[in-house]
Amino acid sequence: MRRMNAESHPRHRALIILADGFEEIEAVTPIDILRRADVEVIVAGLDKSSVTGARGLTIQADMLLADFADRADAVILPGGMPGATNLAASAAVKSILIKTAAEDGLIAAICAAPAVVLASMGLLKGRQATCYPGMEEYLPADTRYTGQSVTVDGRIITAAGVDAALKFSLVLAEMLAGKEIAGRVAADILAE
Repeated sequence: MRRMNAESHPRHRALIILADGFEEIEAVTPIDILRRADVEVIVAGLDKSSVTGARGLTIQADMLLADFADRADAVILPGGMPGATNLAASAAVKSILIKTAAEDGLIAAICAAPAVVLASMGLLKGRQATCYPGMEEYLPADTRYTGQSVTVDGRIITAAGVDAALKFSLVLAEMLAGKEIAGRVAADILAE
């Protein structure tokens, strides 16, 4: 596999926030794909550095969310339960999402996270979005549920679930590293 040259494009930073009960595939896939695209990925634990997913996989975070003081070009939220509920209950998550939106950064959420986190924080008002089927009842009345595997509405990217994790991650790679680099990553991993 060829590693992208950091000098060939400006390096972007993505922050992925993990809370206990996160969906493992929805967390690991964007971490992997974005790192292949030479995006700096910081994995932050919501309230502890060793975070356990919904299926028992434990990931060692790079840092605690409380210690993240930099700017992120993208904030990524995996789904899973109760992971999404834990994210939604956090004032720190809300603060960083509002700040990222105000700075025109990308906000990306998959599975339950669009409905449980983004909708509860008012970030999907008047937008198109997708989420895990059945969770759309938690979307605001003025949010148009697309039912697609991945939906991009401006700087907000939402995805339906585990099956969409690769496409979701490649869309993020394209938006952060460019179409050419995302295309190379897709070719390297034999994505169709």
